[in-house]
Amino acid sequence: MPTGRGYGAGGGPIRNNEPIDIWKSRYSSFYYGCSRRSPRLRSAVPENASTGYLLIATSGGLNQQRIGITDAVIVAWILNATLVLPELDHRSFWKDDSEFSDIFDADWFISYLSKDVTVVKRIPYEVMTSMDKLPWTMRAPRKSMPEFYIDEVLPILMRRRALQLTKFDYRLSNELDEELQKLRCRVNFHALRFTNDIQTLGQKLVWKLRFMSSRYVAIHLRFEPDMLAFSGCYYGGGEQERKELAEIRKRWDTLPQDLSAEDERNRGKCLLTPHEIGLMLRALGFGNDTYLYVASGEIYGGEETLKPLRELFPNFYTKEMLVGDDLKPFLSFSSRMAAIDFIVCDESDVFVTNNNGNMAKVLAGRRRYMGHKRTIRPNAKKLNALFQARNRMGWDVFSRKVKKIQRGLMGEPDDTRHGRDDFHEMPSSCICQRIPVNRSVTTQKENLAAQVR
Repeated sequence: MPTGRGYGAGGGPIRNNEPIDIWKSRYSSFYYGCSRRSPRLRSAVPENASTGYLLIATSGGLNQQRIGITDAVIVAWILNATLVLPELDHRSFWKDDSEFSDIFDADWFISYLSKDVTVVKRIPYEVMTSMDKLPWTMRAPRKSMPEFYIDEVLPILMRRRALQLTKFDYRLSNELDEELQKLRCRVNFHALRFTNDIQTLGQKLVWKLRFMSSRYVAIHLRFEPDMLAFSGCYYGGGEQERKELAEIRKRWDTLPQDLSAEDERNRGKCLLTPHEIGLMLRALGFGNDTYLYVASGEIYGGEETLKPLRELFPNFYTKEMLVGDDLKPFLSFSSRMAAIDFIVCDESDVFVTNNNGNMAKVLAGRRRYMGHKRTIRPNAKKLNALFQARNRMGWDVFSRKVKKIQRGLMGEPDDTRHGRDDFHEMPSSCICQRIPVNRSVTTQKENLAAQVR
């Protein structure tokens, strides 16, 4: 493919006469995840005994539930409570009846967190039979501070001996003490480990991709009918699309039914189409020999929608294409299928997210923590205007403009502004700077500043 002036043959922008490797973040070797437990971590309530059993009912899909599970451990620590393995959501859009131990290694979870929080698989039988009443049920406000749990939840827990918090997602503030943030990281990045069956199949997919190519790009496409309907946008499918998505949108009573699709697109609220994602990647310098792994559910429009992306990147693969019959035991369980995609996306050389959903946030944060691996998030607002003018400019100009728009959105440190308000996406308290041998911290910071400039 042609390269624009000022760009190397690999498509990367040139600095100091050397092209930058588009496969690797320049800063991956400078940072690492650090979340060791500090002796200073002390509970805000008496430590002589558990205050009771805390039950958690999570909400949403796999990664929304993952956020709830992570925060459940923090709340249990704040309350000095014994945490019962969280209950997963069986009623949401995905209708998955998997239990915690069907997706995550429960024994590892309990063991790894044993020095932070006591976790049990269930309330002991003798305790249940000795209680006068069933566990009290309540819902915490979104993004509650620790003081809410101390003032409002703890008295009920101590009085009733067991308490269940429902719809538990984003029920804890992102702004916590640094030691609690590190505990969040220990839960999310270390304690939550998938079951052997899921991990084995996920690694098999990674191995097959690596066998075909030393590097691959993973795209979380998220172009399913429910996602498009929720956005309120229009994607070029004519009156049939408008009617179908409008009907799906009625599932959400709280959403306005008369949004202007054009206004939403101009605000950057619309997903890029698979074709637009492909054009963006080609403009950034990924050639047609690049191997793509596409993580997605049912694509709206099916193969016709995917055709332009396949033409741009013939080496196009999904989990269904790579493992065949090995996938059968997982097909009826959307969260287990999502877990497999999670593994392959996490192991990729470059992760591309086409949305601001929970999987995108969790994976972006994990990849930062695990070595600042490159993640690309499209700037939908600016790219929309560029795609509208695509036919009025040559490829070199288009490519140069895409690179300019995406600068700072490709896993570099100046991307931090996009995740400032969500710790799960930007786990800054758990990211430490490496100190190279025979080099001072001051010298390293000076070099980093020079590279950013």
